[in-house]
Amino acid sequence: MPNEGKLKKKLQAGEVVVGPFCIIPSMPMVESLGHAGMDFLIIDTEHGPIGMEAAQDMCIAADSAGVAPIIRVGGIDEWMILRALDIGSAGVQVPQINTIADAKAVVGAAKYDPVGERGLSVFTRAGDYFANDGERHTDKQNEDTTVVVHIEGQTGLDNLDEIMTVDGIDVLFLGPYDISQSLGMPGQVRSKKVEDALRKAASDARAQGRAVGSYAKDVDMGKWLLDIGVQYLSINVDAIIYMQACRTIMEQLKA
Repeated sequence: MPNEGKLKKKLQAGEVVVGPFCIIPSMPMVESLGHAGMDFLIIDTEHGPIGMEAAQDMCIAADSAGVAPIIRVGGIDEWMILRALDIGSAGVQVPQINTIADAKAVVGAAKYDPVGERGLSVFTRAGDYFANDGERHTDKQNEDTTVVVHIEGQTGLDNLDEIMTVDGIDVLFLGPYDISQSLGMPGQVRSKKVEDALRKAASDARAQGRAVGSYAKDVDMGKWLLDIGVQYLSINVDAIIYMQACRTIMEQLKA
């Protein structure tokens, strides 16, 4: 099966998991992340050019290399979440969750009955193309799928206590860049005001036994996020990692 729930099991065991965002629609790039030992990668269909056909190829490459593919969709739309899961991703990340109603809508779209109302087809990659007659497909998907919701603004932070009461959410992902914009400091993710907001939200979520995620632009920020209780750490973006590595090579060779 494409999604065997390995990432979700790591989260439930309290392990820290690490992986980058991916905006390059490339199977070899994804495969290399598995060989690098990354726990997961986030295929970004919200920002960047990646469509569902490329995303499915990336999921296939990720599964072959042992790294869990998560798809960030563009919104709460049920059809976006449905397609992301049907192509065999390990889970979905959904942006701009601001209210308890938003959170419930995500779970409703990502989970099959009796938990949600996800549309049922067992003839997809997620259903192993009906190889096993769809046996336990809905139960396994409900058990194994990782659901990540983005808290990205002041409204979401204000409503975090209510959002945390929704069952079926595995990670509360604090988006530092959108939070910085919401706080009137666009892009200043290491400012005291933004860091204080991230620290408080992470502390509140951890106190309720919830797994917290966030994004780090570099290793230094990543270490700080881990220190405040982030468990699901997204580190940088594949294109940026590649560019920075190439820049370092050029600077060293042409010094």
